[in-house]
Amino acid sequence: MSGGAYARAGVDVAAGDRAVELMRHSVKSTLGPQVLGGLGGFAGLWDASALKAYDQPVLATSTDGVGTKLAIAQALDIHDTVGFDLVGMVVDDIVVTGAKPLFMTDYIATGRVDPRRIAAVVAGIAAACAATGTALIGGETAEHPGIMLPDEYDLAGAAVGVAERSKLLGPDKVRQGDVIVGLASSGLHSNGYSLVRAVVDDLGWAWDRVIPDFGRTLGEELLEPTRLYTRPVLDLADRLGADLHALSHVTGGGLAANLSRVLPTQFGAVISRSSWPVPPVFQLLHSAGHVAWPDLERSLNLGIGLLAVVAEPALAPTLSALAGAGEQAVPIGRVALLADVQAEAEARQAGAADLTAGAKGVDGGAVLLTDEYHS
Repeated sequence: MSGGAYARAGVDVAAGDRAVELMRHSVKSTLGPQVLGGLGGFAGLWDASALKAYDQPVLATSTDGVGTKLAIAQALDIHDTVGFDLVGMVVDDIVVTGAKPLFMTDYIATGRVDPRRIAAVVAGIAAACAATGTALIGGETAEHPGIMLPDEYDLAGAAVGVAERSKLLGPDKVRQGDVIVGLASSGLHSNGYSLVRAVVDDLGWAWDRVIPDFGRTLGEELLEPTRLYTRPVLDLADRLGADLHALSHVTGGGLAANLSRVLPTQFGAVISRSSWPVPPVFQLLHSAGHVAWPDLERSLNLGIGLLAVVAEPALAPTLSALAGAGEQAVPIGRVALLADVQAEAEARQAGAADLTAGAKGVDGGAVLLTDEYHS
C-alpha cells in the first residue's frame, strides 16, 4: 500500500494532531509548577518533591469510566459534560480515602477522530481537573475503525493522590454512635444509565422531550454533570481532623452497598430514607418507569452522592462547614453495633431489599434502610 494507506484503513493521523492542538489550551489550564514537560510527551511527568513534607506518604490511585451515559452524550452531540463526569468518578474515589488528588490521565477510544468532539471531551475533563486541583498530565486518543462506529467513543481515566498514612480514612476509625451525613448529588451522576436508557426506551420518549418537573429537557437532565466533592471534603478533613472517620462515594450499587464498604464488620448503620428529599429525576423513573424503589436504590444514588461518617460531637461543625462550601448536607443515620442493627431489622420485619451486608468484594458492616422516600 502506498502513502496514505493508514488513512485509507480508517486512521486519520492528521485529525489526531488537530485534536491535540484544539485541546492544548484546556489541558494547560490544569498544569502547575510540579508538571514537567508539555503536551505530547510519551509520559506525563510530575515532580514529587512535595511528598518530602509527608512523614509517611501513601499514594492512592483509582480508575473509572462514565459508562453508558456516553450513549446519551453521543445522541445529543454534547460531549464536555461527560468529560467532567469522568473526573468526578475517578478523583472523588481517591478523596474518600483522605487523599489529595495530584494528577490524572485520560484515554479516549473512538471509531473516527473528530477533532471538535475530542477537544470538547478533554475540555470537560480539564475544567473538572482545574476545579479539583488535579493536573491533567497526559492522555491518549486511539482511533479504532472496524471496532467502533465512526461517531462512537469510550472514555476512561486514572488519577493518583497522596495522603499522610496517619490521616487515612476508613473502617478502622469508625465508632459506635458516629453520625452519617449525606451530601446531595447533582442528579444521576454517572451510574445506572443502562437502566435509565431502558426505561426511556420503553416509554418511547425522545431526549428533547421537555419535562415540567425538571424545567428542561430529558436529555439535559440526564447529562447533568457529576457533582465534585473534592474541595469541600478535603476542607472538611482539615477542619475536623480526627473527628472525620470515613467517607463513601455513592456510585454503582447505591447508598447501602457503598456505605457498607467503609464500615467494620462488627458495626452496622441504620439509615432513614425519609431524611432527605428524592430529586424529581428519580421520582420519574419510579413512577413513569414503574421501577420499584428497591431496584432503584441498588443502582442509583437517589439524591445522596457522598457520605461522611463523623463523631457525634462533630455533627454541627460538619454541617456548618459543608453549608459554607455550598453543599446541601443532612444527617441521615447512625452507626451501631451489628447485633443492634440486626435486632432492629428483625423488629421492623425488614426484607432482603432493606438490609445490605458487605458489597463489591468487601467484607464490611451491615446497612439497614428504614422508612419511606419522599419528594
